[in-house]
Amino acid sequence: MTEATHAATSKSNMSGVQRNWRRGFLMELERFALLIAWLVIIAIFGIISPDAFLTWPNFSTIFGSQAVLVILTLGLIIPLTAGDIDLSVAQVLTLSSMVIAVLNVGHGWPIGWAMAVALAAGLLTGLLNAFFTLYFRIHSLIVTLGTGTFLHGITLWISNSRTIGGIDWSLVNAVILTRFLGIPLAFYYALALALLLLYVFEFTSLGRKALFVGRGRDVARLSGIPVTRMRLICFLASGVFAAIAGVLYAGTSGSADPNSGTQLMLPAFAAAYLGATSISPGRFNPMGSVIAVYLLVTGITGLSILGIDTFVQDLFYGGALVIAVALSQLVRGREESLT
Repeated sequence: MTEATHAATSKSNMSGVQRNWRRGFLMELERFALLIAWLVIIAIFGIISPDAFLTWPNFSTIFGSQAVLVILTLGLIIPLTAGDIDLSVAQVLTLSSMVIAVLNVGHGWPIGWAMAVALAAGLLTGLLNAFFTLYFRIHSLIVTLGTGTFLHGITLWISNSRTIGGIDWSLVNAVILTRFLGIPLAFYYALALALLLLYVFEFTSLGRKALFVGRGRDVARLSGIPVTRMRLICFLASGVFAAIAGVLYAGTSGSADPNSGTQLMLPAFAAAYLGATSISPGRFNPMGSVIAVYLLVTGITGLSILGIDTFVQDLFYGGALVIAVALSQLVRGREESLT
């Protein structure tokens, strides 16, 4: 009888170990599913068109050209982590790049001072968003939509609704012309900011508090977390990141377009929500967002090489956003049920 009981216990333990191993394997697979999907997309287009797609110049262009979108997405996920939505980030990008162009080209300001004013504009926008959202208790979606529209009007005003070129070559050289391992420095700036944000989210009390606020403001407030202050910091950081993206945009093209930010809003949201399904599933996270940006752009680049019409970009980003939001909500709901 004792031996039978011992055998049954051993069998139960073995079954439990197998279940735990399977569960752990599936969780790790989910964490890196987006990265695996990116590699699969690369493999598919590489097989179809190896001469055009599997070239270092092609990947160098992909990495370097999307640094602006990566930083804009990072700026977007900061308030999203705290439960707010910032729809003004794309217009902050546009305004900051235009401020650099107007001051540097139109008024002869040194590029360093023009960049400082551009960053200050982003910080001020974050402060305004926080003021109307937190003081008047208006939903951030409405506030930032209005702020973004207002900023677009300012951009059109100071630029006379025209593209301004001729920005100081030193900025262009520091952003896109100088390369390391064949990749423009813009990519490394974006990667450095992603790693910085990763450190803040994962290893500082500030990042943990922001996550706690996003999960439940009432619970966070009862736990002694300064909810209003955390949301303020997130809005400020979002504005600064968007302004940095604007600085890189100005350096990437050597010019400023008053409508440049509009086309980046949808890709940034798609990457933010798609990234929330990977690396740290159920959470907006920097590295997941970076992978999502390059997965989406790799897919569009591959389709373009195959000769697909340009309208596929809207189809790709629009469909990716809907699917990403649905998946992120499912993952977040499951994570919360497990905790």
